[in-house]
Amino acid sequence: MRKYDPARPYIRAFYRHNRLRFLGTAALHLLEIPTMLAVSWVLGEVIDAVGTGDRARLARLIGAAVGVAVFSGVSEALYFRALSGWQDKALTQYKSCAFRRLSEKGISAFAKENTGRYLSVLTGDVTVISSDYLQALLDLIVLPLTFAATLAFLLTYSPALTGAAVILCVLPFLGVSLFGSEFTRREKALSDAGEGFVGRIRDLLSGFSVIKSFKSEEEAGRIFDGENRRLERARSRRLSWRGTMQGVGSSLSIVMQFGIFFIGAYLALWGSITAGTVLIFTNLSNSLIQPVQQIPQLLAQRKAARGLIVKMAEIAAENASRGGEPVEPVLRDAIEFQGVTFGYEPDKPVLRDVFLRLEAGKKYALVGASGSGKSTLLNLLMGGCDGYQGSLTVDGKELREIAPDSLYDLESLIGQSVFLFDDTVRRNITMFRDFPQEAVDSAVERSGLAPVIAQKGADYRCGEGGQGLSGGERQRISIARALLRGTPVLLLDEATASLDNETAFAVTQAILDLTGLTRLIVTRRLDRALLERYDGIFVLRDGRLVEQGTFDGLMAEKGYFYSLYTVSAEPAA
Repeated sequence: MRKYDPARPYIRAFYRHNRLRFLGTAALHLLEIPTMLAVSWVLGEVIDAVGTGDRARLARLIGAAVGVAVFSGVSEALYFRALSGWQDKALTQYKSCAFRRLSEKGISAFAKENTGRYLSVLTGDVTVISSDYLQALLDLIVLPLTFAATLAFLLTYSPALTGAAVILCVLPFLGVSLFGSEFTRREKALSDAGEGFVGRIRDLLSGFSVIKSFKSEEEAGRIFDGENRRLERARSRRLSWRGTMQGVGSSLSIVMQFGIFFIGAYLALWGSITAGTVLIFTNLSNSLIQPVQQIPQLLAQRKAARGLIVKMAEIAAENASRGGEPVEPVLRDAIEFQGVTFGYEPDKPVLRDVFLRLEAGKKYALVGASGSGKSTLLNLLMGGCDGYQGSLTVDGKELREIAPDSLYDLESLIGQSVFLFDDTVRRNITMFRDFPQEAVDSAVERSGLAPVIAQKGADYRCGEGGQGLSGGERQRISIARALLRGTPVLLLDEATASLDNETAFAVTQAILDLTGLTRLIVTRRLDRALLERYDGIFVLRDGRLVEQGTFDGLMAEKGYFYSLYTVSAEPAA
């Protein structure tokens, strides 16, 4: 059975609807061969014409030289134009394929991994792939044909000198082939160092305000310098090894060139060949040397670059979104936790033996002190972690057996941290998709975003990370975004924490007024007027569900919820 190649889908992306461009580029690249042979032939003929004093022949050769020069210039210009077109589409499709593979990962994958790795493989590694994989492929097509054409051409002049040239070609080949494996290793080390450098820069720039407020600029500088030195050391080692590889090959190439020249001179003295033939052999020696010298080097570079493609495939496969069965985006009965225990680290449970039931179409509040496990419970509901004990079901179907895409069609989460793209308010609400204007307007109105749009406009650009908006305005956009999706289950993780009391009350009221949705709302705002509207309130304490019931029932028990409400309750709006 053929072994699975993880790089194959990415390599195919280079050629998707791009094969004709590739073939055209390769064909134009091959025109270098007749040009090179023609130049050597003209030079050899000129020397022989001078030797015989044939002025007419010399005049004809001037015309031939002009023709060769024009042909060379036109063909090379066309080649580079074709090359840019082919590589442009190839790399565009490769990066598009890579991004889509990465986007197939589950939500939990991005919480576990350093996104600096993604930045590295989609930027620096692509530059190497362009030169050492795509360009190298064209050279690997041309160079063997160059060698064969040159050999055939030289055989017509002197089989003996051609045989000597072939034997001497072995020297550069042996020299370069010794360095290939080490070059591959150093190419991979440079990619890893680049990944670490990009990740560290992203960290430092994201935490710039924290660094400044704690006056940790010097320490941050030392961290940066450490990663910078590591990257440049890896780059230097790669360059040094590549230089050594090329230096040895060049030295042996000169030995070969001198060998051909002196053997040719010896044969010319004996009258076996002309001086022009010696010049042709000497001039074309590079056409024999380069394939022999460069093919092993190009193969080593291409192998190293292919390793970067494999690395991309492995990164996309790490923590890949799990499989599962598709389900309809409908909650008919209930979501149930039955003895669910979960911890992010072994033997450190965050949730302990949780039993709760969310019935379809009803609204629930989840309350508890900070660190009680509220956000973790929502994370499990969104399929963020599969390693829980017990049973978590959706209409009787175990959640970990449901396909993630189906789960995201069933549930929407509005979190505390809001991410906005550097785009317009409208496009942040619609997430770049098309929705009827009436649906967008309804979501805007229900989320309390209407005054913001009235003031700034739907085409107002939010800025990087939403920096052009206040925290409350960003949160309203995230709520409108979720309402527009209209999933049957809506999860809110303290989504109104950034809003003022009046707006938070109005937004929560609007969410509670929604019909046909199942809502679970994590909240610290213990407002009686709102709490009385929930069909049920779940109370977490140290990861355990210690109480559940209606507001009046829990208050009558005068237990833990009663204590939380008494201490934290806010006046009604």
